[in-house]
Amino acid sequence: MFSGQAGLNYSFNLSDDRELVDAPAGRGKLSPTGFVVLSVVLGFIMTFGFLNNFIVLLLFCKFKKLRTPVNMLLLNISVSDMLVCVFGTTLSFASSIRGRWLLGRSGCSWYGFINSCFGIVSLISLVILSYDRYSTLTVYNKGGPNYRKPLLAVGGSWLYSLIWTVPPLLGWSSYGIEGAGTSCSVSWTVQTVQSHAYIICLFIFCLGIPVLVMFYCYGRLLLAVKQVGKIRRTAARRREYHILFMVLTTAACYLLCWMPYGVVAMMATFGPPNIISPVASVVPSLLAKSSTVINPLIYILMNKQFYRCFLILFHCDHWSADNCHTSMPSKTTVIQLNLRRTLLSKILLCYHGNSFNSN
Repeated sequence: MFSGQAGLNYSFNLSDDRELVDAPAGRGKLSPTGFVVLSVVLGFIMTFGFLNNFIVLLLFCKFKKLRTPVNMLLLNISVSDMLVCVFGTTLSFASSIRGRWLLGRSGCSWYGFINSCFGIVSLISLVILSYDRYSTLTVYNKGGPNYRKPLLAVGGSWLYSLIWTVPPLLGWSSYGIEGAGTSCSVSWTVQTVQSHAYIICLFIFCLGIPVLVMFYCYGRLLLAVKQVGKIRRTAARRREYHILFMVLTTAACYLLCWMPYGVVAMMATFGPPNIISPVASVVPSLLAKSSTVINPLIYILMNKQFYRCFLILFHCDHWSADNCHTSMPSKTTVIQLNLRRTLLSKILLCYHGNSFNSN
């Protein structure tokens, strides 16, 4: 990920844009065994990250019931995670096998850009999800499903991400080799005022403020849940709380995966030179990439609709597909129907009784 050691001060071969001039072998690079381990872990993340997110997308395509407004944001996260696996992790996996970056200056910029872009899309989508849960559970909404706002939010997450990931391509900071020399990211160790200004803005607007918004929304929600904990909740409200728990778990896992990367990046940027070794930098980088594997598992295992549709898709359950295409009547609906029948029976009894007395 980040290193100030001389072994990682790679220079670009300007006459050939396809490859980088290799640094001298030495303390800046991993051992052959280290590259093997790195390749195996990246191969696992690449394979299962793609398959897990592909299954989520397949479930969205096959089962109409899953296409709810809140699930549009989950779909956005899955799309960005799968794109990382296809266009990003594959490049670092191939480079790890060879023990060096293979795609030159333009390939390094491309890799750094897409990983930063898709990562910010996922984070902003989680922020929007936190606000959606906050507004849904604290404000009574009589209207039906509204897809306009989620679709605008999806488009806004991509636009916001592009605003902060395109500048290094235009000269405000840059993307360069990181860690063991098999992947690229923002040039954290460049000691210039311009680079430091970009990194500070990046951390404020793409990590600090989004995380604070999530903490605020979930903090208010948890207080609200605690206050109404003794009040009997309807089935619809219980479903909302279950969705809240799922989204909260997703956000927590995302932060656990990405916060170490952010901390090490800040240490590499503003700390003493050579404070981060290649081995120490590789671990947070792999942890950040592992979020592409974890997120789909959370959707499938913690969301009952996803889980049931998953079982139906792979013929692991005896239910019919109608369970995912139609909504099951809740206990509240059954109770309301019983109350209506009882009330109707009383009205009929009163009517017959009045008719008998009049006779």
